[in-house]
Amino acid sequence: MHVVVIGAGEVGTSIASSLASDHEVVVVDVDPERAEQLKYELDVLTIAGDGTTSDIQTAAEVGRADMVIACTDNDQTNLVACGTAKTLGDGFTIARVKSTDFLRTWEGSEGAFGVDFMVCTDLLTAQNIVRVIGLPAAIDVDPFASGLVQMAEFEIAEGSPVAGQTVSEADRFESLTFAGLFRDGEMIVPRGDTDIRVADRAVVIGSPESVQSFATDVAPETTPDRADEIVVVGGSEIGYQTARLLEEREFTPRLIERDADRARWLAENLPNTVVMEHDATDTEFLTREHVDEADIVVTALRSDEKNLLISVLAKRLGVDRVIAVVDSPDYVTVFEEIGIDIAINPRTVTAEEITRFTYESVAENIAVLENDQAEVLELELTEGCGLVGRPISEIVADTDARFVVGAITRGRDLVTPRGDTVLRPGDHVILFVESDSVSAITAMA
Repeated sequence: MHVVVIGAGEVGTSIASSLASDHEVVVVDVDPERAEQLKYELDVLTIAGDGTTSDIQTAAEVGRADMVIACTDNDQTNLVACGTAKTLGDGFTIARVKSTDFLRTWEGSEGAFGVDFMVCTDLLTAQNIVRVIGLPAAIDVDPFASGLVQMAEFEIAEGSPVAGQTVSEADRFESLTFAGLFRDGEMIVPRGDTDIRVADRAVVIGSPESVQSFATDVAPETTPDRADEIVVVGGSEIGYQTARLLEEREFTPRLIERDADRARWLAENLPNTVVMEHDATDTEFLTREHVDEADIVVTALRSDEKNLLISVLAKRLGVDRVIAVVDSPDYVTVFEEIGIDIAINPRTVTAEEITRFTYESVAENIAVLENDQAEVLELELTEGCGLVGRPISEIVADTDARFVVGAITRGRDLVTPRGDTVLRPGDHVILFVESDSVSAITAMA
């Protein structure tokens, strides 16, 4: 495909990096230095200029583009860029927005703003937070095959029952597959005799029930049914959407917001949330309101520094689990290294969603793991494709690609993959794949 990416920030760079090896990618950015830098880093064509103007889009050959992705940090810029693209060609347009107001308008009128697919950063981030809350021991959770299959990533803590066991010893669940391990920045495709070590990040794929059972096994002190006392700090759009989604799941969260007007609005729009107007850095207030007894605290303020401060306060007060929204990708490692359980970066979440959508011609769903070291793909197999009619062991032996078949669904039935399992047309196959091998696997499908 000829793909034009408008905006070379964290989101645009991540998307361009994911697509560059398989597609003809042009990146447009207003900053000439940034454009020049990406030209050599990603080996893509770059153009410096305003991506909303027809002159710059013409230079990027938007008229023949299969896809135009507008992902700057400004909602209006992205919408105008998509509108301009529609006057020059019929490429599929994707806009990144933060405002849920724009999303509601677009959902109410197909093709509004000249946008074919809209990704709302704040809502996506809240959805990710709520998925992790539903499985407290996990650091990443994604559904596949219409919810029949779940992928989850867990960090193996000191004292975990599976630490020191081999994969075959730890694999006690009928419909669960150990798909991958990340250790010291390296990806490992596990075998039965592979040791599981403290600080490893283990990726498992299976039925939601088996993944929940594994979560209880890997971290018995953090069982899913204890996550009933949830405090959201910050009434930002992400904080509001998180509380709203928790209400939909019949939780009754508490939310702390310092601004009086915003707190009043939140109280009016979140009927099953207790909204408290106060400064969340006040430790006496946190203790008085028993925030230290919460199962989960979500810090969703608009400042990374404040989120870091309150996350540290919450951990020192004794909160079991802290989930922090971290706007700067550079800070994610900082949060994790000082002991914050989960750091969710909205830009990474957005880039992953857009990248997933660009794969839809070959993949039904996609999740990107550990800074794009690996991907989890859902493929629907068709008659005559290179994966059909062959046992999994034969496919693995015949390819140099590093991958694991994590789960298979046939109709509404979940099939646990084994070496002698023969893949059939119509199967939905969920695979854990090293990122460098994705093209080889999708080519076979």
